[in-house]
Amino acid sequence: MGKTKKEKKSHSVAYELFGWLVYIAIIVGLTWLIITFVGQRTSVSGHSMETTLQDGDQLIVVKISYRFRDPKRYDIIVFPYQYEENVYYIKRIIGLPGETVEIISGKVYINGELLDEPYLSEEPTGDYGPYQVPEDSYFMLGDNRAVSKDSRYWHNTYVKKDKIIAKAFVMYWPSLKWLG
Repeated sequence: MGKTKKEKKSHSVAYELFGWLVYIAIIVGLTWLIITFVGQRTSVSGHSMETTLQDGDQLIVVKISYRFRDPKRYDIIVFPYQYEENVYYIKRIIGLPGETVEIISGKVYINGELLDEPYLSEEPTGDYGPYQVPEDSYFMLGDNRAVSKDSRYWHNTYVKKDKIIAKAFVMYWPSLKWLG
């Protein structure tokens, strides 16, 4: 004997509800995968990267960038602050593995050659180094050298590649600006 209209209707409602639950579970799962492994939104806090990035700027950072290639000089990256949990820094890669970095009268020299830094708004000052960047590590500086707490001041001067969380990709608020 066949099903009544009422049984068919409740059966189709159950299938419809199940379909929606599966759909929602897939969306939640994909969102988690993207946020965990691909990219996420982050906010700039502080003034160490001015004028490239301002306090309060909203960014999209890409977490998978360095699974396929090594970090490059001038990349702006996110990494955990080594002295405090759940605090993350955003800085620019200046020195690559194996290089010697020296700062003389505020100008950065890589293996004795002056580094071109067109993103700086003020002429930096001070002498630091020389620093010999270890293999699998990077020397980091903020763009606003007068206030940036960076490789020049850290007890553990370098950021190891496996500590790099993401590469800054695009600033989307308050204006659109491609970062890498």
